Amino acid sequence: MRILRANSVDQSSEIQLHRLSRFCVHPIAEVASTSLQSTERLVASLSGTSIPLRATLAGRRSRMSGMQVLLFATECALGIVAVLLLGFIGHWLQWLLPIAVLLYLLIVVPMALWCGFWQAVIVSLSAVGVQSYFAWRQLRMNPAADPANTITLLAFILTALVISRLSARATEHARESVSWGGQMEDLYEFTRRTLQMNLHVEPGGPLAELVHEIFALEAVVIFDADLHETYQAGFWNVDPQELAQNVYYFETSDDDLETGVARRVLRLGTVPIGSLVLRGETSPLTNNAIASLIAVTFDRYRAFANESRIESERQTEQLRSTVLDALAHEYKTPLTAIRAASTGLSEMGKLSPGQSELVSLINEQADLLNELTTRLLMTARLDADEVTVHAVPVGVAALVEEVVASVGERLATMKVAIDLPDDNLILCCDRRLMTMLLSQYIDNACKYAIYGTTITIRVVRSKADVIFSVHSFGPVIPISDRERIFDRYYRLSNSSTRASGTGIGVSVAKRAATIHGGHVWVTSDQDEGNTFFAAIPAQARKREAS
Repeated sequence: MRILRANSVDQSSEIQLHRLSRFCVHPIAEVASTSLQSTERLVASLSGTSIPLRATLAGRRSRMSGMQVLLFATECALGIVAVLLLGFIGHWLQWLLPIAVLLYLLIVVPMALWCGFWQAVIVSLSAVGVQSYFAWRQLRMNPAADPANTITLLAFILTALVISRLSARATEHARESVSWGGQMEDLYEFTRRTLQMNLHVEPGGPLAELVHEIFALEAVVIFDADLHETYQAGFWNVDPQELAQNVYYFETSDDDLETGVARRVLRLGTVPIGSLVLRGETSPLTNNAIASLIAVTFDRYRAFANESRIESERQTEQLRSTVLDALAHEYKTPLTAIRAASTGLSEMGKLSPGQSELVSLINEQADLLNELTTRLLMTARLDADEVTVHAVPVGVAALVEEVVASVGERLATMKVAIDLPDDNLILCCDRRLMTMLLSQYIDNACKYAIYGTTITIRVVRSKADVIFSVHSFGPVIPISDRERIFDRYYRLSNSSTRASGTGIGVSVAKRAATIHGGHVWVTSDQDEGNTFFAAIPAQARKREAS
């Protein structure tokens, strides 16, 4: 029986193919026509978009090239051939008939996974046609009246839809992963090259060129708000400077998908420092990363510039201190000779009144030069940290009287008031440095005080500090100058209030207070006057300046 059946299959294969083709054209066309509309509605409801077969194929014809159409037809033909082979094998091996539908599904699933949804639909139609044909041969049942065929077709199409959607989503995710991986490589390269940039020059121009080159963008523009400079790379059909400045001033950060233009505000924390505008294919996350790296590079450039400036100022100050020390020592020698000569002239006697007056003038000016030279030497040593604090108990009242007596000539035209609530106040300090501090404060008051007003010197104990203050009435010190007035060589910004001097005095006072572990400040008011303060710890320890 088996041999006969096999032979009968071989002999009637051509007849069966003819019947199968006729069967697929007429009965299965009826099944397809009754279920096609419901299938399209089901596909539309699941996918969220309508996928009509005729419109899709028409759209494909207009978009596809000849090779794509040929590939589509080849994939469908291979799937149909596989279904036909499986149908004949299942009809030949009768025990496969109960699971034939599952075997057809094993063909539909790969078609949906590797080829596409519509290829799987065509293969599903052919599978239902083949299954209906063999069922008609065995049971003589009209395929159009069998609801199982419609259900099978719907099941095949639903499976094809799900598989194709999952495949498309996985493919899209893979494409996005590859794209993001490429962007990550570009970001790594951009980070590496920004870290190797020469920070001695402005980074805006090189950064624009790097972004344009590494990310293959059409155009780039960067605006540095600190330098108020605009840097561009690529071609812009609008004014890039105005575009970048508008982004900075209006703080606009967005991505325009239609024009491919991305705008970002460069920030350090919450502070805007510039802007970035890109034109090209980049993701929002990549644009944010580029903007952050540019902002960090700007910050590194400013930090490097500040460090270089501070180092330059330190070297300049060191050079000035060295020059001051050298000049002071050089002045000592001729001053000693002048004083010795004037003293000898005075002791010789027999000088006329005019000659005696000239000798006295020489002695007076020589003493003044000697005092200035000593001050220069002390200033140079303070800057070079070569001063050692010799802290000893000092009576504050005696210290103030000594300083006032030493500057008596400069106070001749002023009224002086000394306010010491505690006459027995003792301060552990370096007497020489404190004398210099008070002398500078009083000398500064003499220069700027209004003629005939009172200069008040006050010393009080406040917790662990002894606070010295020198008050006078003079020009108001602007708020912008109060912090910098203690800086070396700084003069008041108002030229009308300037007096003769070098700008060294109060900076020496600040250094003397700092060496003792104290601090200085100034207050100024039109009605209250100007007051310079120095807070010195009452128990200063003997230590070297640092």
